[in-house]
Amino acid sequence: MKNLIKIFSVLSLLGFYNIGAQQVVKKDTLSGTELIMSMDPKVSDALGSLEDKCSRVATNNSSRDNDDDSSYTKPTKIYVPNRELTNAEICRKNPRILGYKLQITTVKSNEEANEVKSYFRRRFPNLKVETDASLRPNYKILAGSYFTKQSAASDLSKVREYFKSAIPVQYRIFCAEAK
Repeated sequence: MKNLIKIFSVLSLLGFYNIGAQQVVKKDTLSGTELIMSMDPKVSDALGSLEDKCSRVATNNSSRDNDDDSSYTKPTKIYVPNRELTNAEICRKNPRILGYKLQITTVKSNEEANEVKSYFRRRFPNLKVETDASLRPNYKILAGSYFTKQSAASDLSKVREYFKSAIPVQYRIFCAEAK
């Protein structure tokens, strides 16, 4: 008897769930393919009213543009630039990006790292130098911030006169500091 009550309650819940839903067929706006969905009639009505408002706005805008032929509705244009974004536009969206730094050398202690940094600052006062301690007990000495390896090439050739092991490495940089 208990099993019969359980089965009846589950079937009645499923029955009530399916009574409220109806099948709706919509046309895709881009390719015209049909899309079949099951939804509540209230949701279908709300969706239909929103679509009607959108089509009225598009029709009103196109009739202002085309006074002589009101039956033709122009689709709204979406502006997509056909050029590469400038560094300033990239920086506005992402203040930290994946760029390049010059890895000057790797040392074993923090004292050695500070010595190398002070020597580097005397030789290259216009380049920012920093220590990366993520490889403890080793410390990486990094300099500059660059968007590409090519932009780092001129500074790399100057730095290699004093530090033969200097190489460009991919690193997360502040976009505003990069060259």
